Amino acid sequence: MKNILLEQIKSLTRVDLPLITNLSNSSAILNQLENINWCGFYLVKNKMLYLGPFQGEPACTSIPFGKGVCGTAAKEKRTIIVDDVNKFDGHIACSSLSKSEIVVPIIKDNEVVAVIDIDSPIYSRFSKEEEKILQEIAEYLSNLF
Repeated sequence: MKNILLEQIKSLTRVDLPLITNLSNSSAILNQLENINWCGFYLVKNKMLYLGPFQGEPACTSIPFGKGVCGTAAKEKRTIIVDDVNKFDGHIACSSLSKSEIVVPIIKDNEVVAVIDIDSPIYSRFSKEEEKILQEIAEYLSNLF
């Protein structure tokens, strides 16, 4: 299956553009996903995640590695799908509307440089197919850092 989101992101991003420009358009494209209420990026600096470009309500501004879904995905360098955020030990509730979440690390030179974070107001919203699509996007975006 062709990754339409990735193709759209590729059409609006370039390595010679500022990172914030590339991630801003990428978050707008990811926001086209159905049944989500927040999507965006957290950027790594000194083993902390800091809020980057996003679509949705205001969000947590910083998250330590190992804390919440985003921090755990960053620390463990792996994608995490949470079907019910209320059952994730240590979940950081930025919005009471969010019921499920997927976080995909963006890795460059074997180091996490950012994460893609997408929340949904629906339980068990994210599929393995979407995980694969988002991992392809993360791999592409790693080249823009």
